[in-house]
Amino acid sequence: MTYSISEVAKKLDLTVYTLRYYDKEGLMPFVERSESGTRQFKDSDIDFLKIIQCLKATGMPIKDIKDFIAWCSEGDATLQQRYDMFTERKASVEAQMEELRRTMEVIEHKQSYYRKALEAGTENIHKTVLTYKREQAASS
Repeated sequence: MTYSISEVAKKLDLTVYTLRYYDKEGLMPFVERSESGTRQFKDSDIDFLKIIQCLKATGMPIKDIKDFIAWCSEGDATLQQRYDMFTERKASVEAQMEELRRTMEVIEHKQSYYRKALEAGTENIHKTVLTYKREQAASS
């Protein structure tokens, strides 16, 4: 079974333009074409496009994704390179997640701040508490 570019775009929540761009950039050398030049996507092509989407989501540049695709077509000789690439991607995503965790802490703090201010009907309660804490710290 094969799929058209519009069917694949819908399945992957991408635009047809994005898929054509990927093809132009050399990210889809595996996709076969009909005699008239129409792209014919197989399930395995869609699975590979999901990996491309994943790598894009990590912030990986197109050039590096292109290298990965080339390594895949080279076969087993590049297994270590592909493993190393995913190891690096994992570390990058973990760092992004840590940064997002810290960002979430700030957001949760501010959310709590404003919830308490709303309950009190004013922000002044926070300023009074902050002044008190500063005075306590200065006298210690």
